[in-house]
Amino acid sequence: MIEPGKLFQLAGGQKRRKLALTFGALERDILGIAEKGTEYSFTNIPRAEYIKEITKVLLKDPKITPEAAAELNAMLEADPIDELRLCNCARNHLLAIIGTFPAEWDLVIAPHPSLTNEDGTVKQRDFYPGVAVYAEDIRSPFNIGSIFRTAEAMGAEKVYISPCCVDPEQPRAVRSGMGCIETMGYQRCSLDELPADIPVFALETGGTDINEFEFPEKGICIIGSEELGVSPEALKRATYGRVTIPMKGLKASLNVGVAFGILMQKWVEFLEG
Repeated sequence: MIEPGKLFQLAGGQKRRKLALTFGALERDILGIAEKGTEYSFTNIPRAEYIKEITKVLLKDPKITPEAAAELNAMLEADPIDELRLCNCARNHLLAIIGTFPAEWDLVIAPHPSLTNEDGTVKQRDFYPGVAVYAEDIRSPFNIGSIFRTAEAMGAEKVYISPCCVDPEQPRAVRSGMGCIETMGYQRCSLDELPADIPVFALETGGTDINEFEFPEKGICIIGSEELGVSPEALKRATYGRVTIPMKGLKASLNVGVAFGILMQKWVEFLEG
């Protein structure tokens, strides 16, 4: 993060990009999911005051619309300010000026649980033992981060990734994962290296309707690449079966991260039933 005074010295485009990144980092800090080394660290100014100051920097931008300025000023006048909403609103107005869009869509259900105990120790993650996903040749950093985030949120125990899968430590994957890649951990392995004593099934077209599929109590679900889906080799490895999400649209196509989210919800419903 950068001191408000130094922001004024930056050129217009550079200033906007730096502000957008700063507001995004502040959002993650407020939620308690900031990447290591990006936490709010200024000791001479409280975070809420810092947010106010950099919002005032944005308000001096000649390209900000009157409607956006009015919205931000109203948030600044609140006592106390809603730090999270102010940062999110300011970042989105900045991205509209820059002409880009957020790197990912988010649904964070409040209140966001603390990741640490009262004594400062990290809480143990709750999960369904033996529930895992194998991401085969996922190429998009955004998608792999989304898969980790869904796996963590829905209670998967483990994430396996194939040898040709994108690196989960790639910056865009880390951002999309919102701290879940570090929380979950992962194992890169081939299909042959998957545990032999646990059911393996695939999320792919041409299988059993997800509403009729008998999910295993423990198992590994294989999800395939964005362009090609699950490979023939992976389908052979999926000896427990193949599950399919029924669709009605003309395109009948889902983003792999979205499809995995639907799969995990159904699996959890089965486990809780």
